[in-house]
Amino acid sequence: MTSKRTEQTLARLADLTPRKIVAELDRYIVGQDNAKKAVAIALRNRWRRQRAPEPIRHEIAPNNIILIGPTGVGKTEIARRLAKLAGAPFVKVEASKFTEVGYVGRDVEGMVRDLVESAVDMVRNERETEVEDLANDKVDERLLDLLLPPVVEPTAPQGTDAERVFVASAEGAVSQELEASRERHKRTRDKLKQLLLDGQLEQREVEIEVTPSGPSVPEVARGDGLGGMGEGFGNIGEMLAELLPHKKKKRLVAVADARRFLLDEEFDKLINFDDVVTDALERVETLGIIFLDEIDKIAGQRGEMGGPDVSREGVQRDLLPIVEGSNVQTKHGMVKTDHVLFIAAGAFHVSKPSDLIPELQGRFPIRVELLPLTEADFVRIMTEPENALTKQYAALIAAENTVLEITADAVAEIARTAAQVNSRMENIGARRLHTVMTTLLEDVLYDLPDRGTEPVKIDARVVRDRLKAIAEDEDLRKYIL
Repeated sequence: MTSKRTEQTLARLADLTPRKIVAELDRYIVGQDNAKKAVAIALRNRWRRQRAPEPIRHEIAPNNIILIGPTGVGKTEIARRLAKLAGAPFVKVEASKFTEVGYVGRDVEGMVRDLVESAVDMVRNERETEVEDLANDKVDERLLDLLLPPVVEPTAPQGTDAERVFVASAEGAVSQELEASRERHKRTRDKLKQLLLDGQLEQREVEIEVTPSGPSVPEVARGDGLGGMGEGFGNIGEMLAELLPHKKKKRLVAVADARRFLLDEEFDKLINFDDVVTDALERVETLGIIFLDEIDKIAGQRGEMGGPDVSREGVQRDLLPIVEGSNVQTKHGMVKTDHVLFIAAGAFHVSKPSDLIPELQGRFPIRVELLPLTEADFVRIMTEPENALTKQYAALIAAENTVLEITADAVAEIARTAAQVNSRMENIGARRLHTVMTTLLEDVLYDLPDRGTEPVKIDARVVRDRLKAIAEDEDLRKYIL
């Protein structure tokens, strides 16, 4: 039985048809229609499974996907955008970092623990957004108390029965003075509150109590460097840290810094962390996505022996139960991976998917080959996506009150240069555009603060002049482009 919040998350998927998902991915990723279609169907199937009858629902397993293609063609970006679109817990891990149990390195179950931590952060951020206004109001009141302490009323001497004793004249002068003091305090507080809301007191210093960071836990207690066993005992350090006494100490900080400390405290009071963990675990089991990159690095011809290859098949066998579905113990509780969607990716330059052990191949039934990017694709990448590289550099230069103008023929020349360098050197896909653009605008970005606000215009001639010598020099190109 899914919780109300998980139901709300799934309800948002109802309007995300496969066509809409692909259209959303098109805003950021150029081409690769087959890969977009495959992940769109996989995401829609998460919602479809929740609408299936209860007896069959638990039998419907996700169709895990392998994305095959060279680096820089959009494999990681597709998975990342998909998870963001679905509001699903997402984690990207490199298969090459894992080793089989008994070797020094990371245990494969660590990817599930990372996914749970990602989900806890996601759910907590959602809860913080819900109570943010209330928390800010409480923080403002606490800051006002620090800036202007409340009026201290006279209290009864110790040992008397009365709560308060006022020494007053027959006309009640003391009582009137106390009331006047309260009125002055209220007026002053109202003025301070307005100044606080206007941001005019951010540099004023106040004294608050903070909990200093505890002493560092030894590496062994944290589980680093113990191989598979260390990963399993990774929570010991946190347990020790919780057992150590947390003594608060007073610090004099600016209001802006105090606000951050106090806001965290208010969030802790307003948010039930046990509920956050419960929702996070449920969301992992229902919607979680693990992107397993560089899976080709653990593939090799079976039967190879010697060197690091001896552990490749062991890592694959350790992955089998995780991908198929098993229970993984995390510091927040047990997690079932039966319905976690695994998207693997690899270039497979040296090896091929068939070099994976048959059992692991069977757990990734969907295979999609991504196409290498062409010169025409580079032109589209630089102009069409919402986060296109030309728009990013325009925003950077706009920070200096200067306009960047890149003509269409300049974009075409940049794309031609990137494609040419990719064909002569290692093909790193769209990442080559970053190196070309950085080299092209290096002098502009260096001189920008001193050159005034005159627009920066880049046309094809400028591109050729600045890149021609470098692109044709083999020795320079390997270091710059």
